[in-house]
Amino acid sequence: MSSPAERYARFRADSPQVRSFRQLYTFTFDPFQVTACQALEAGKGVLVAAPTGSGKTVVGEFAIHLALESGRKCFYTTPIKALSNQKYTELVNRYGPERVGLLTGDNTINGEAPVVVMTTEVLRNMLYAGSSTLTGLSYVVMDEVHYLADPFRGATWEEVIIHLPESVQVVSLSATVSNAEEFGEWLATVRGDTEIVVEERRPVPLFQHVMVGRRMYDLFADTGKPDARPQVNPQLARVIRDHWRFSRRDDRGPRGRGGGRGTRGGSRIAFTPTRHQVAENLEAEGLLPAIMFIFSRQGCDAAVLQCLYAGIRLTTPDEADEIRSYVEARCADLPQEDLAVLGYAEWLDGLARGLAAHHAGMLPTFKECVEVLFARGLVKLVFATETLALGINMPARSVVLERLVKWNGQSHADITPGEYTQLTGRAGRRGIDVEGHAVVLWQPDLEPASVAGLASTRTYPLRSSFRPSYNMAVNLVRQVGRERARELLESSFAQFQADRAVVGLARQVRRNEEALDGYREAMQCDQGDFLEYAAIRRAIKDRENSLARRRKADQRAEVVDSLGRLRPGDIISVPAGRRAGVAVVLDPGHAAGGDGPRPTVLTADRRVRRLSLVDFPLPVESLTRMRVPRSFNPRSAQHRRDLASTLRQKAPDEVGVARRTGSPADDDSTLHQLRRSMRAHPCHGCADREDHARWAERFIRLERETEGLKRRVEQRSNTIARQFDRVCEVLDELSYLEDDRTTPAGDRLARIYSELDLVAAECLRQGTWDDLNPAELAACLSALVYESRSPDDVGPPKLPGGTAREALGTLVRIWGDLDALESDFRLDFLREPDLGFAWAAYRWASGASLTDVLDESGLAAGDFVRWVKQILDLADQIADAAGEGPLRPTARASVGALRRGVVAYASVGSDSP
Repeated sequence: MSSPAERYARFRADSPQVRSFRQLYTFTFDPFQVTACQALEAGKGVLVAAPTGSGKTVVGEFAIHLALESGRKCFYTTPIKALSNQKYTELVNRYGPERVGLLTGDNTINGEAPVVVMTTEVLRNMLYAGSSTLTGLSYVVMDEVHYLADPFRGATWEEVIIHLPESVQVVSLSATVSNAEEFGEWLATVRGDTEIVVEERRPVPLFQHVMVGRRMYDLFADTGKPDARPQVNPQLARVIRDHWRFSRRDDRGPRGRGGGRGTRGGSRIAFTPTRHQVAENLEAEGLLPAIMFIFSRQGCDAAVLQCLYAGIRLTTPDEADEIRSYVEARCADLPQEDLAVLGYAEWLDGLARGLAAHHAGMLPTFKECVEVLFARGLVKLVFATETLALGINMPARSVVLERLVKWNGQSHADITPGEYTQLTGRAGRRGIDVEGHAVVLWQPDLEPASVAGLASTRTYPLRSSFRPSYNMAVNLVRQVGRERARELLESSFAQFQADRAVVGLARQVRRNEEALDGYREAMQCDQGDFLEYAAIRRAIKDRENSLARRRKADQRAEVVDSLGRLRPGDIISVPAGRRAGVAVVLDPGHAAGGDGPRPTVLTADRRVRRLSLVDFPLPVESLTRMRVPRSFNPRSAQHRRDLASTLRQKAPDEVGVARRTGSPADDDSTLHQLRRSMRAHPCHGCADREDHARWAERFIRLERETEGLKRRVEQRSNTIARQFDRVCEVLDELSYLEDDRTTPAGDRLARIYSELDLVAAECLRQGTWDDLNPAELAACLSALVYESRSPDDVGPPKLPGGTAREALGTLVRIWGDLDALESDFRLDFLREPDLGFAWAAYRWASGASLTDVLDESGLAAGDFVRWVKQILDLADQIADAAGEGPLRPTARASVGALRRGVVAYASVGSDSP
């Protein structure tokens, strides 16, 4: 990575191409943008890591400029369809529709244009298929490349980076990550010369606040020293501290008239503002437009209703009219009979007042309207889930976080510093706002220091989630053979990171081996092989320790057994510890649990004690017995005195002490043989034997440590390649691969890009779907793409009957067989099929109305559209892979039956991959 001085020098020395490109923009480029553009023009790849809203997409657009100027092609890839659609619209407005194309799972628009916007998965599929569209490709922009850390889809980014032709320059645009240099080094390894450009400065400064009640406090104190470590605002800390002090006083005090707990009229001085109060506060402070993140879809919808009921209106009459005109025109083609079930009237009323929700459960068309109206400044406050932070261009003046805890799919967890930065990064619009504002709402469990930690942490490492899949394996073997495929996978970022971790371990191994050479020389003995002699001594020591452990375990078992035989009234001798002496058992404590019996006893000095195994190094026996009265109360001093007196009279005058039995080492033949071998060894008579032995002991300890390090190195080396080998073994077992070529079944698998790709391929091979009609096929395909949001809370799914139900049963059986096969090969790729969407898919493909399908399924409209569109993608793949036969026309008919109504209209705006 170049120095700041070098970057500034390049910033001053514009090239003609950069100069002409800069004239297309109304703002002045930052030095990092110029540096990246110049590196790109010089023929290098570029990695740009910069905060949200800093303008890093300018570098990607410069790649487009270079491609058009040179008569070549540029592909602009994004992680989600909505972002692809948004970028396509921007580029069409700049360059015209004849020069820009769009390729997503839903749309193919001018796919042979010199500039094509697409999702990353589309480019991956083109590379594996050897598409002719790749001809003339010179630049690929990978927007939001940090998505490669995504556990479900991240591997796609690495596949593309690895498999692109060497002649293609890659522009990687990433959020700020702390290991950008490491990622850039990997890009240089697989793509050649790559310039790493890191910009940590936000173009619009961000101020952090906490809203307590109706007042907003700065999170950090103004120290007057820009480089000083941020300190929590003492005024904020004092307000919250006083609140808790008064709260505790209220909780301890009486609940008299007017002094009830939690009343704002009492002494509590802090409270969490309601959502409509937040809207009022933001408007009063001049902090609109704003995005308020609420980590719940229902919470987002409820927030809009709460503001409407509170009479909140953030727009002027003219703005409301403009909003209504735009929405009515944009939604004119939606089926009129579906508008009621979609909540159109209520949604439009909120928009007209400047309020909207934004989440994945909304119809894509509705979300697009919200995005456009917010970008135009007409919608002032959006209540959103965190999905809005994933790439959609919706900058705001302020961002509000209702809570710092969210549901991660398994539990409620605190948001990470990286998530906090991504969410608040939208605050501050470049060229519009002088400053951005991040606001956290006070909650009873909120600690200002915790918020400060989230806001000031700057370490968000990028970690690869890459692993080979079945589809990837057959495509690679088909193209380059098994050995070359193995080499390609070893160049993944995942293996690069694993190898970097191995470097330190390998360095320690080398140091240890050098030390071992020194120890070996120091223990040289002229009588014989001292290392051999030392090994015998070590074996003796290990054997003695093993026998001692065994004896200790046996003794413990004997003690537990003896305590288990005790009864109330037994007089025993406690042999050791502060409780040593005679005692009478009050309660044998047999139900004490895993630590063994815990008898309660009365000692001769009138103390009641609860004993444990620690008090009995040897088994205990009852010396004699005495009666413990049923009326005995251990809390009564008189009862204890009387019973202790009886104990002293009944106890024997002389208490025998249990003797330890002989050591098991005395009779161990293996130990005797080792000792004979030691005495017979020539080195046993060496005068310097003990000196040599000390060096030998060090040698043996270090050798064991070194072997452990070597095992760790071996486990981390070639991890991806070894996983690939196991994937290929499964495919060999199922006859998808034969040596270095794919079988016809493997060729079908190569066309299926699904998480359950192998299940789909097996269904194809076994003819599971051959006799189905289009609606029944849609139901079966749904099981391969759908995943319930709350799998633990759902009952048995409703399923279509007849052949569809039989086919679904066969599909689940096929998955079970494959799951067992994966276990044999130590793999775990194929999740269980989810039948929860089968009835909805069947009904929709059968022609049922949207109202009926949503009522029967309980799904939100946006979720329904998204899952149907994923079934459409898979159905297209099945039609392509099925070959000539009955299934291909059925799959195409299924596509036609599914793509209707809101699904067909929403094809421009889905946010699925």
